[in-house]
Amino acid sequence: MSAFANLRRPATLALVIAATAGLAACGGRDRPKADLAASQVTTIGVNSYLWRAALEAVSFAPLLQADSNGGVIVTDWYANPSNPGERVKVTVTILDQDLRADALRVAASRQVSQGGAWVDAPVQAATVQKLEDIILTKARELRRQAVG
Repeated sequence: MSAFANLRRPATLALVIAATAGLAACGGRDRPKADLAASQVTTIGVNSYLWRAALEAVSFAPLLQADSNGGVIVTDWYANPSNPGERVKVTVTILDQDLRADALRVAASRQVSQGGAWVDAPVQAATVQKLEDIILTKARELRRQAVG
């Protein structure tokens, strides 16, 4: 006789259902509430506020890679229509699960058109710093909105 043969009896089946329902109710109301606005949000591999803010900040350019577990966003080359002789590519790396300034690294590459070919050109440090500031400001704003 199998272990499941006893489940055919109405009394045994009722007992199994009652026990299962009792277990499902255990601790249902005593669970701690998650603090969605915490500075450390780990439903993805990195801080979700930094991640969302970074995606928004680089949304002007097409994405080549977006890895939320590794915290890397890489854009494709983007040329501003008002300045088609120059193009930029941005890489944003989120290094930590905490919402902190040192958890963010932005790198940019720039090329200019010379004689029909793209040639590497320097990126001003202020450009990268400005993009980092935009991402951090937006991440803090998203966190404030979540707090309520």
